[in-house]
Amino acid sequence: MYKLLLCWRYLRTRYIALASVVSVMLGVATLIVVNAVMAGFRKEMEDRIHGVLADLSLESRSLDGMPDADWHMEQIRKIAGEQIEAMTPTVVVPGMMFFCCRGNWITREVIVIGIDADTQADVSALARYLNHPENRSKLSFELREGGYDLRDHQAGPEAPLRPQMAEAGWPHRRRTAAAQALEQRLMRMERQLQSGGSGHPHDNDQAPLPRPTSAETNPGDAPQPAVRQIDHRALAAGFDDHRAAERPSGPTDALSGHQRTTANHEGNSIGENRAGINRSGAAFGPQVADGTSPAPAATAPPVEDPFARRGDDDSRHGTVFDPAKQQHTGAIVGIGLISYRDAKGEDQFLCLPGDDVKLVIPNVAMPPQAISDEFTIVDLYESKMSEYDAKFVFVPIRRLQQLRGMIDPATGVGMVNSIQIKLKPGADPVQARDKLRAAFSPVLYHVSTWRDKQSALLAAVQMETAILNVLLFLIIAVAGFGILAIFFMIVVEKTRDIGILKALGAPAGGVMGIFLS
Repeated sequence: MYKLLLCWRYLRTRYIALASVVSVMLGVATLIVVNAVMAGFRKEMEDRIHGVLADLSLESRSLDGMPDADWHMEQIRKIAGEQIEAMTPTVVVPGMMFFCCRGNWITREVIVIGIDADTQADVSALARYLNHPENRSKLSFELREGGYDLRDHQAGPEAPLRPQMAEAGWPHRRRTAAAQALEQRLMRMERQLQSGGSGHPHDNDQAPLPRPTSAETNPGDAPQPAVRQIDHRALAAGFDDHRAAERPSGPTDALSGHQRTTANHEGNSIGENRAGINRSGAAFGPQVADGTSPAPAATAPPVEDPFARRGDDDSRHGTVFDPAKQQHTGAIVGIGLISYRDAKGEDQFLCLPGDDVKLVIPNVAMPPQAISDEFTIVDLYESKMSEYDAKFVFVPIRRLQQLRGMIDPATGVGMVNSIQIKLKPGADPVQARDKLRAAFSPVLYHVSTWRDKQSALLAAVQMETAILNVLLFLIIAVAGFGILAIFFMIVVEKTRDIGILKALGAPAGGVMGIFLS
């Protein structure tokens, strides 16, 4: 008991000694807290990285991909089947994304990833980072009627509200389609009024605007000889006999200004002249050099317009794509591509689920050629990793294979450029990786774990943790030397008191404990 009383008395009279003890205590506490925070940050970051990347991946070094994904997956199972739990094929290709916001076209550089909605959830936690609750339970590329999260579901109920997401989905798409239809109707009325038409709002609402013909743009040019043109709409509709798609087409430049005026007055509405409009720009149908019309030919069956906007489930029989009732192929877009954070810290969206975007990607030709298609945003991907949220666009793998020309027309088998592999719990990914590397040619294939893909980032975090530990140990060492020096001075000053304690029978260990407790 006397040891505690003497310790307290010495510390109370020597405040600098008490401060040294407190400094050591704070240094140790800081070391524990910083290590815990860094460990939590590292684990969270690894979980989010691993949420998209599978345990292992077999990738083709060529952007064209590897043929027959089923054969490759069968070979993988033969090599390391005892360690593999699930696999899924993917197609990864760089591209550009374009979308319109308030009349301005915005461009984004993206990574387009074609995934299989049925098997992707077996190898990664992609669905966990989606916005719609139903997509988190079962991934789908169909646009939802509503129900998108108004807050970040990963941040909890205290997250800032996202009021724009209240109308996301089909309500937003129908409202946008109605606004676009009204704008197009007003443009038609304006064109009709400028051309001397009636301007009635119901005149041929669905009629496309005629393009200016060569006769209208260059009235002084000499007529060109008649040529045979191929109607590409007929070819796209699937005609086997190309001659059925050929038709004579005469020059329209031979029409005089008086004849053009007469033709315009005879059919002053767009609908009356629409039958003579073709994609080559001839607004009055076939003409001969003297301006007279040839004998009427047999009426050809209607052909499909390959440039008409349609959904993937369209019957391909020339039906008109209705954006208020139909959607393009679904796409899941990273939230960083279509949003920004304002000065108040709230998320503002440039477009929402239900809007259409255009993706431009290279095909498998050499040299590659750019191809494009329209997609409908069906959900948002938010992993809290800006590297992913501002780059990734997920689309159905089959549609991406069709666009790039990766499907064998004879067999219908598609090519892929990556196979994602999930290992069983407890399996060693490095051992499985080495087995696959030994079996597949390194010239054609690249096998890596998810840590190999993000080795630079993980190494940087590990280095930061090590540096912080060194700094904290130095802080504790400085405080420890301070305590040692102060206690040494206390012992020197208390030599007489120590002698008295020894004379009273205090053991050496008890005296030592007074200064070291």
